[in-house]
Amino acid sequence: MKEGILLINKPAGKTSFFLVNVLRRITKIKKIGHAGTLDPFATGVMIMLIGKNYTRLQPTFLNSDKEYTATLKFGEETDTGDLEGATTHTSETIPTLEQIETVLKTFQGELLQVPPMYSAKKVGGKKLYELARQGKTIEREPKKIRITTTLLSYEYPHLKIHVAASKGTYIRQLAVDIGKALNCFAHLTELQRTKSGNFSLQNCLDLDQIQNPDFQYENHLYTCKSPEASQHLTTANLK
Repeated sequence: MKEGILLINKPAGKTSFFLVNVLRRITKIKKIGHAGTLDPFATGVMIMLIGKNYTRLQPTFLNSDKEYTATLKFGEETDTGDLEGATTHTSETIPTLEQIETVLKTFQGELLQVPPMYSAKKVGGKKLYELARQGKTIEREPKKIRITTTLLSYEYPHLKIHVAASKGTYIRQLAVDIGKALNCFAHLTELQRTKSGNFSLQNCLDLDQIQNPDFQYENHLYTCKSPEASQHLTTANLK
């Protein structure tokens, strides 16, 4: 049983824990983790850590910057900030491209972001989403984040953006905040993580590949010689 790092392109409709279970069956290794969860509707780069020598490297990867392609839908805000939530506010305001470009200039660099209620962040020992499911809303302390937001395309009601973000950035909350800044409300309908640390989408395996009966996971593992080397991991210097 060989340990290492496996890069997977998570499909929509699957949880991060689903991938952990799939790899446990394939590798026969129980100690498997990942370096940053994705919501079920989201897709993209998942760094899967296989074996105890690699799961202990999780903090290194969790602290790395990440990049996303996100699609927002204007006109509706949901309680979760994404398409899986219930609609809480609506608007018929249609922002212009010029207005969007102006607002996106304010979502650059270091900002303070209030974590969404539907998140795994703990306050007073309880995860926020547990309180949210009970219909509770509590005050959350804003956290400093760093982002670079780039407009990719716009055709009302959908806005597509690229976001390079530091650890702890909630893209769902970013969508909500952009909608509020434009006075039109918004929520996230699509999210793809295109990069995590030094690893990109093109480095990842698809789910159908790893579920193929002939799949040999050992041939696709990345390994490093020491924990210290994990701080500089890239697909170029792994073997």
